Amino acid sequence: MYIEKAKTIVIKIGSSNIVDNRGKLREKWLNSLVKDLNVLANKKKNIVIVSSGAIALGLSYLKINKKKIKLEMSQAIASIGQIHLTNVYRKIFEKNKIKIGQILISLDDTEQRRRALNAKRTFENLFKLKAVPVVNENDTTATSEIKYGDNDRLAARVAQIISADVLINLSNVDGLYSNSSNKKNIISEVKNIDDKVYSFVENKKNNYGSGGMLTKLQAAKICINSGCYMAIANGSKNNPIKTLIKNNKCTWFIPKVSSLHAREKWIVSSIGNDGKIFIDDGAIKALKNGKSLLPAGIIKIQGNFIKGDNILIVDKNGNDCARGLTSFSSIEIDKIKGLKTDQIEKVLGYASKSEIVHRDDMVRL
Repeated sequence: MYIEKAKTIVIKIGSSNIVDNRGKLREKWLNSLVKDLNVLANKKKNIVIVSSGAIALGLSYLKINKKKIKLEMSQAIASIGQIHLTNVYRKIFEKNKIKIGQILISLDDTEQRRRALNAKRTFENLFKLKAVPVVNENDTTATSEIKYGDNDRLAARVAQIISADVLINLSNVDGLYSNSSNKKNIISEVKNIDDKVYSFVENKKNNYGSGGMLTKLQAAKICINSGCYMAIANGSKNNPIKTLIKNNKCTWFIPKVSSLHAREKWIVSSIGNDGKIFIDDGAIKALKNGKSLLPAGIIKIQGNFIKGDNILIVDKNGNDCARGLTSFSSIEIDKIKGLKTDQIEKVLGYASKSEIVHRDDMVRL
């Protein structure tokens, strides 16, 4: 099954999973979910939680009816609810001896390449620390024009950025139904999201959620095109991941390519920056052996670019060697080219990275 084969798994939790119809926290359910995650963590899998619920918990705490609030007030309510939500996660995960880290993401963090690269590095370092990132949209500052507005698409973009293998979208339904009036007709597998698939959608929302089946299909489309499997599954009952693995009762969306190939295609197909990094024979050999590009092998640079830009790596004669996302700007690289990695901090005054272009952000040509 896709979950058992996956190395990195994103789990999106809906508001209806977090709180009940009265706005009360479903603590017993959360405990059971974390026990499921502990099993996955023990199998050396990287886990990310994309969690709704901040506004729902804020409303419950303040005893406010959602219908009465506007965007500006919902931002304030989210800031209150986010504290409660984070505290709940901390207590429950800590009880199960799992470390967590909070990541609040805005639309710009996933749509701007430099910021997406920064976010990716944060996720990677949390994985190294054996911690589970808990992600939510930064509702407190986002406006209607720069909001995802739902965590379905946010979860899909997070899965895309970190090259996740599987996104499990937990909801209050068993999957996508071919007939909304007959809840037994679950479509087990979708390979192409076309007009026929969209015709199955009744875009109903629950009392607290901001999405519906339509946003889940939009999320699935992102996953399909980025090499990530996505499941729409019912998260209402306890131990939802264990139950899903056991009975596979859900709708699986099957990607067209692997996550690796999707990322490679995205990097290599860039028509953006004209920046180039010229490297010596030693660096060329290192790249052929699957290594990252370090400053020691750089001869010179051409063009102006910033951290996160997609640039060409060429040999001393200008022949293409690779294309990748740079971790440093052209100004920074010009200062540290030819140096050893332990000299970066002395020259720049900081050393956030040692690789100019990390091997995971590079496609050899």
